[in-house]
Amino acid sequence: MNTDVVVVIGVGGMGRAIARRQGTGRTLLLADFDEAALDSAAEALRGDGYDVTAHHVDVSSRESVTGLAEAAAERGAVSQVVHTAGLSPAQAPASAVLRVDLVGVALVLEEFGRVIAPGGAGVVIASMAGHMAAPLDPQQERELAHARAEELLHLPCTGAGTATDAGRAYTLAKRANLLRVRAAATAWGRRGARINSISPGVIATPMGRQELAGESGRQIRAMVDASATGRLGTPNDIADAAAFLLGPTATFITGTDLLVDGGTVAAVHSGA
Repeated sequence: MNTDVVVVIGVGGMGRAIARRQGTGRTLLLADFDEAALDSAAEALRGDGYDVTAHHVDVSSRESVTGLAEAAAERGAVSQVVHTAGLSPAQAPASAVLRVDLVGVALVLEEFGRVIAPGGAGVVIASMAGHMAAPLDPQQERELAHARAEELLHLPCTGAGTATDAGRAYTLAKRANLLRVRAAATAWGRRGARINSISPGVIATPMGRQELAGESGRQIRAMVDASATGRLGTPNDIADAAAFLLGPTATFITGTDLLVDGGTVAAVHSGA
């Protein structure tokens, strides 16, 4: 029985691509809130020969995330954790975006930081939006980086009446993801493990296509067209980046973010 456990949270396009890349020869634990999507992804991977267990999770609940972390540890050494679960502005109101994209990431970092195996590694899927967020003052950055997960929705920059627009909530959450990963690197390092984030650009997944069809779709398409590559990303582009950060050639990389956006942020910041 293989006791090397890979946890993939979120079974959308990026989650499935990463699961296929990282799950070969390992015990693969898939988790998602959408049980139908979770069962479908698990069944497809089993059909291709993967050793898969499916686990329902609500990433906005500490009890649920703790249960997932414990279930993973019971199966063996938790060597890799990949968090892809999230909501976009086109999918949910600001309150839900903050619960899932902000609190959910914080809970996963805290709970899996307690069970990750020595030599293990984690990746959080953030977004290029975090690189285009409005500047935060040092106090806001400290709070977003270090507050306990349960306190995050009660900070001055996230509390009632402040982050009410879904787009702004998303951008703030993704900026906070980068700060949380940076702050978590020390705690993960004490266990001999690493944690990094990936900031994808516009990826050709159902969520990405939904954003392109939404209110900000024209602006997003213009940014992509002005980028160096001039194309949408694919789930495999993100799986490639995750494989690098999780693998043996990245053992001196932790607490940082890898921007995988085809040059979109560079084009925006350069005025292109």
